[in-house]
Amino acid sequence: MAADGNNKILLISSDGEHFEVSEAVASMSQQVSHMIEDDCTENGIPLPNVTSKILTKIIEYCKMHAAVSSETKEAAADEKKLKSFDAEFIAVDKTTLYDLILAANYMSIKSLLDLACQRVADLIKGKSPEEIRKEFNIKNDFTPEEEEEIRKENAWAFE
Repeated sequence: MAADGNNKILLISSDGEHFEVSEAVASMSQQVSHMIEDDCTENGIPLPNVTSKILTKIIEYCKMHAAVSSETKEAAADEKKLKSFDAEFIAVDKTTLYDLILAANYMSIKSLLDLACQRVADLIKGKSPEEIRKEFNIKNDFTPEEEEEIRKENAWAFE
């Protein structure tokens, strides 16, 4: 089935909430796109790893990106519009950010996965291992000897 964008696709979150979106928006997800191509949309597409809260955010992201990519206006204006939207969109709490990463990966939405992972990278940029552990509540399970050995082996990373 060719994606014409006018068909409505029903997405079902893990907590049973139903979301009706255009085919163009749903097809931003490679996983959903393959299900559409295989005619597996009759009873809706269940997304057992995506809550309604996160699916709402993902649909917002996909609507904006699908709308901008379907317009034939100036590319520079579109790029600026998307950058502004993305910056606002990804300014979320850490729990939501991690849930977006998991959902974007599960649904195969590469641009959203890249955006969310870049946000995590920005959060840790320039921080020491100790600061990163604190930021993400990671317990240091190295003994002092193991940690010293790792620092010696990877001295370039701690400069």
